[in-house]
Amino acid sequence: MKALVVSEPSKFAIEDIPKPVAGENEVVARVRAVSICGTDAHLIAGHYPDFWPPSFPFTPGHEWAGELVEVSPGAAALGWHVGDRVCGTSHDACGFCQKCVEGRYNLCENYGNMDVHRQYGHNYQGCYAEYVLHGVKSIFRLPREMDFATGAVVDPASIALHTANRGGVRPGDTAVVFGPGPVGLLVADACRLRGAAHVIVVGRGQRLEQAAAMGNETIDFEATHPVPEILERTDGHGADVILDCAGVADTFQWSIPALRKGGRIAAVGIPVQRVDLDFQEFVLYEKELVGVRATAGEMRHVLPLVANGSIRAKDLITHRFSLDDFAEALATFNERRDGAMKVIVEP
Repeated sequence: MKALVVSEPSKFAIEDIPKPVAGENEVVARVRAVSICGTDAHLIAGHYPDFWPPSFPFTPGHEWAGELVEVSPGAAALGWHVGDRVCGTSHDACGFCQKCVEGRYNLCENYGNMDVHRQYGHNYQGCYAEYVLHGVKSIFRLPREMDFATGAVVDPASIALHTANRGGVRPGDTAVVFGPGPVGLLVADACRLRGAAHVIVVGRGQRLEQAAAMGNETIDFEATHPVPEILERTDGHGADVILDCAGVADTFQWSIPALRKGGRIAAVGIPVQRVDLDFQEFVLYEKELVGVRATAGEMRHVLPLVANGSIRAKDLITHRFSLDDFAEALATFNERRDGAMKVIVEP
């Protein structure tokens, strides 16, 4: 089969590799659409050395949709059939450690033990290929009305819902989202679904214009400093919840003074450099900072919300490329050409 193979950081090609074969409780799917994720771009560039991936050569990709072409007896016993239309998520956790038993399989305590845990497209081969192997814990049926390209954006939509859940957004809250990229705009929708009265997106340029077009309040940090602007819009109290989707030092450092006493910051953007924070306000004013890793049970809940347009994943799809044109697709994503948001690769 054809697949993207990264041989070393920033060096990749489309190659012929063996088609996977389903093992116990596994399926093989014909991949019809893959959505480029920011993590993919960092992984390909080698920004997570010896972690994602553990070694090269490697095939990344974890946001995908397609149809099943091989179903193991164990998967068949669980109700899966050849021809089922599905989307995937990355974590295939052990299912028996304490965190998995608690439902927090994204924090599986056996992460890295390839006998019982895989994270597809991160530490195990991913979906930039004609076919992909997945365990049954990591696939979900697509609603009848959902196309494959939209299905490939369900995983980031589930991460957005998990981010809003980790932030603890409540009815009437003011929520501030730093970073109007695809995940940030999906987080804004998720905050509104949880009842936020005001959703303020902080960013710049064309992506901030998109945030405004989607009905969000906005702050252009190039025009005004976001901290005093957030305080002014909240009568001096600060935001109830801040959701950091940028993962850079500035946004983390802005978040602390812009947060209401007793408020919570949920960070889903992954910093690639050290960030220094002043923790005095966390202690004196009982402010909270929580991390957000992937998704933990939100896939089933987010699928109908994407299908009915409550979370507007489909609206963020801007470009489509074939697998053979992956280099152009990645450049379009990285350089945000022509307003690129979610870039779809169709193997």
